[in-house]
Amino acid sequence: MKITILKEYGHNEALLGLGLSYGITSDVELSAIDNFRLADVALRLAPKDGGHNKFLESIQVWLDVTAPRYWWQEADTYRLSSKQSASTMHTIGKRYLEQSDFAMPIDDTYLMKINELVAQYGSTKTIESLIQLKNMLPEGFLQRRIWNVNYKVLRNIIHQRHDHRLPQWREFCHFIGENAEHKELLLSI
Repeated sequence: MKITILKEYGHNEALLGLGLSYGITSDVELSAIDNFRLADVALRLAPKDGGHNKFLESIQVWLDVTAPRYWWQEADTYRLSSKQSASTMHTIGKRYLEQSDFAMPIDDTYLMKINELVAQYGSTKTIESLIQLKNMLPEGFLQRRIWNVNYKVLRNIIHQRHDHRLPQWREFCHFIGENAEHKELLLSI
């Protein structure tokens, strides 16, 4: 699994909006918000659900994640996000696959069979050969996606999956907890 935080955006904007609820920022421009006062309020509200931490939805994070298909199936549970992927529909027939394309090594004979199907699809471009190839792909096939998610979703992921039985979830939660710009909003209890 490979994870990179490409960009985070919206922290000050989220604090400005949060301040409106308390009458703190009613007459304040973004460039002049009292970050320290609002940061304390944000830290108090971040662990509270039921709409109290809705400001977390305004903090966006773009991630570059390469993970096995079985991990992405579970990640799709978190719907308040958008993903753009290296689509197997458009990329699977462009090159032969290697062991490094999988989370764990697969049987060499099986890899050879998959590559025979890659060659067949590359030459025929029929939907039947594509479906046959996609049918043969193991769940451990690595797929890269750019994932846009907000802090509220990340907070839910960390709290729900930090000790998950799949090691990729533990790795993901640890990485986000260590590398997010405002990790204090994600990890507070």
